[in-house]
Amino acid sequence: MIKPDAVANGHAGKILDQIIQAGFKVVALKYTRLSEERAGDFYGIHRERPFFGELVRFMTSGPIYAAILEKDNAIEDFRKLIGATDPQKAEAGTIRNLFAKSIDANAIHGSDSNENAEIEGNFFFGADQRF
Repeated sequence: MIKPDAVANGHAGKILDQIIQAGFKVVALKYTRLSEERAGDFYGIHRERPFFGELVRFMTSGPIYAAILEKDNAIEDFRKLIGATDPQKAEAGTIRNLFAKSIDANAIHGSDSNENAEIEGNFFFGADQRF
């Protein structure tokens, strides 16, 4: 998911290009805006954490691009491509190093496991929206 900060700053196209150039196939792509309820559902695992409300406010602050990507070794390769959550610690040339402003406004979300990727993909896309 390309987050509201990266979309607002005009980086979505550059980020998508980096993803495609890294060998990922875009199976589904949607430009949308999360409601508070949908953002709360997506980040429900963090509901009891002190940053939950701020996270929901941030994720509803503007439109996002949701995507399903495919590639051999996709999770590990995508995590390397996006870099550390804190852009100050992200390796040079990673998406977060290039486009994120802070640990909170960190430009992009990537699933951390195949199981979560399936859950998150199903959250945004029906079977008829995947190509």
